[in-house]
Amino acid sequence: MDSVLIANRGEIAVRVIRAARELGMRTIAVYSELDRDSVHVALADEAWNIGPAPAAESYLNGARIIEVARAAKAAAVHPGYGFLAENAGFAAAVAAAGLVWVGPPPEAIAAMGDKIASRRAANEAGVPSVPGTLDPVGDAAAARAFADREGYPIAVKAAHGGGGKGLRVIRDPSQLEEGFQAARREADAYFANPEVYVERYLDHPRHVEAQIMFDAHGNGVFLGERDCSMQRRHQKLIEETPAPGLSAEQRSALAADALAVARATGYVNAGTVEFLIGADGGHYFLEMNTRIQVEHTVTELVTGIDLVKEQLRVAAGEELALGVVEPRGHAIEFRINAENPASGFLPNPGTIVTYGEPGGLGVRVDSGVQSGSVISPYYDTLVAKLAVWGRDRDEAIARARSALASFEVTGVATTIPAHLRILDTAEFLSGDYYTRFVEDHLDFTDLTPATAPALPQDEELDERSMTVEVGGRRYVVRYWAPVMAVPASGGQRAAPRRRAPKLGRAGGGGENAGVVTAPMQGTIVKVHKAAGSAVTIGEPVCVLEAMKMENEIKAPTSGEIVDLRVQPGDTVTSGAVLMVIR
Repeated sequence: MDSVLIANRGEIAVRVIRAARELGMRTIAVYSELDRDSVHVALADEAWNIGPAPAAESYLNGARIIEVARAAKAAAVHPGYGFLAENAGFAAAVAAAGLVWVGPPPEAIAAMGDKIASRRAANEAGVPSVPGTLDPVGDAAAARAFADREGYPIAVKAAHGGGGKGLRVIRDPSQLEEGFQAARREADAYFANPEVYVERYLDHPRHVEAQIMFDAHGNGVFLGERDCSMQRRHQKLIEETPAPGLSAEQRSALAADALAVARATGYVNAGTVEFLIGADGGHYFLEMNTRIQVEHTVTELVTGIDLVKEQLRVAAGEELALGVVEPRGHAIEFRINAENPASGFLPNPGTIVTYGEPGGLGVRVDSGVQSGSVISPYYDTLVAKLAVWGRDRDEAIARARSALASFEVTGVATTIPAHLRILDTAEFLSGDYYTRFVEDHLDFTDLTPATAPALPQDEELDERSMTVEVGGRRYVVRYWAPVMAVPASGGQRAAPRRRAPKLGRAGGGGENAGVVTAPMQGTIVKVHKAAGSAVTIGEPVCVLEAMKMENEIKAPTSGEIVDLRVQPGDTVTSGAVLMVIR
């Protein structure tokens, strides 16, 4: 196995390329037309174009990827995470093409990728799971029957995916119909399958996952657990290992159950078994991710084991030779996403103007960007992963503060200010937090991203860019400037092209109080109200999908929709008027 094609992009593609190169393997990158100048493309030994920007036409085009792998004479395919990494059909097609699949057998992917089948497998292995349905739920009425029987809150979850996609928490009957349909819609969009199931939703649980690795010779090892409870919108923000407050007995039980679930499916390669830990300290099987995880970095920092190299070795048929794994110290990872915490973590696509990574002892950054890289609305919001190691948790937290403070990203808003605020909470410092801690207790609306322009409120401005050269280096500078009034024909002055955004202005007053605009580029997937309908301030009026997230747009004021300009399926640009409320 002398070469590998990486069927992915961004930081995970860079990560796999580096690991494969250390093993002496030839590396083959693939890229969409939008990613032509990306870091992973430049880093690989060779790179192949696989299609247009939309993922469905490039990174999700399995047939094209296999075609390229064969043309490039690749020996193996590494899927990274996301995209086709947990697609059993793609894994089978890779093997059928005579290529080595760097991951578990298709049968194990299918068993664990189907969340309902995985719950059945866990039950058969004697591993407890959260009470829920063991068959897909076809309509909201069936979900309502489950809720009437088990009580609220419940979770409606995609049966064929994870990562918080296709998941809606329903806390009372009034939310059920819309929540059920939203979960199905998102599941279909991300996993090409709208099937969902329902389970009891545990309030205030911790989310703890077990890293396991199996070879093809029946050897399996537990490589420690990670606490991933610091989340927002069911998306992980911070992960750490070891999990704070977990006793040796709890860790041992978690390890045994994780290995039992994996062994029951004939698992091979790296995998992560995820659990929820309830208030009583007991753990419940949640799901299994049949791939390398985003947060594998912290496990590597405390074990000294390169998990991606081990993936490649196992795929080549080698036996695990890890010996006794004894974690040392404490590690924490922070996901640096292009999102604006002050606006509810709305995705913030754009061009990175300056990019500077922190360094020093115990500091690691995994990224696939540089100055000038574009964070596109076509893909997820991850810019980089900052991971820190310390001899103990206190040292790791101190190191994290320093590293976050010196991490420079301009041009797009990022989650860095939110991470720094989280580090200052008593709950994080004590390790006593849970999955909804961010939503329940933290307010980021006063955070101002370093890239936010300070604009006059009532002046007609236009966004422009220019290229400048300083010390022989080229920079792209974005700025706002007054619109020049150009005389039109007949001596009349043409209207200015754009009015400056009304920063800091809340709904309910002002000339534009009833104008509902798109916070970012995306696709309208649902419109809640028809033209002429009455709405109240804060009421959802439509749903905008961007950067793999559904964002609910709410009415900025009460009144009547007098001008509705969008319908489901419309693509809109940032700032586009969606409707007018009078």
